[in-house]
Amino acid sequence: MTWGKCSVAVCIKSLIQNMNLVIGCDIGCSYCYARNNARRFHMTDDFETPEYFPQKLRLMDKARPQNFLLTGMSDFAGWKPEWRDEVFAKIAQNPQHQYLLLTKRPDRVCFSTNLDDVWFGVTVTSNKEKGRIATLHERIHCRHYYVTFEPMFDDVG
Repeated sequence: MTWGKCSVAVCIKSLIQNMNLVIGCDIGCSYCYARNNARRFHMTDDFETPEYFPQKLRLMDKARPQNFLLTGMSDFAGWKPEWRDEVFAKIAQNPQHQYLLLTKRPDRVCFSTNLDDVWFGVTVTSNKEKGRIATLHERIHCRHYYVTFEPMFDDVG
């Protein structure tokens, strides 16, 4: 099946690219696909200790606008401040793209940006985690927010 000038698979793949600037997370969710992939493909020595890959920042230099998920293999709350500073300096140099960041622990983050191309999200998997949405708004100040409901363990209303 085609959609415009490309196949559906190619179009969907190009919607959001996972940049994997940081790989690793110390939360330890039993359902974590990132930990499983990191082990399977030997991406890091210890997934529980986040590791920063600054050489991947060059991917932002693409002229054609892209949508980048920067936290597909990590949680923004686990990023060191110096990593955040370097990444957001590069984002400011490349406003042609949209950047998505995600956390399960907004209570551990205090961050603010006025960049119009940055979206901060929170993961909610159950009714008891809905408070994370308000915490995201309280602790992270930005122009755009989103919520991912995955995996769903109960009815969040």
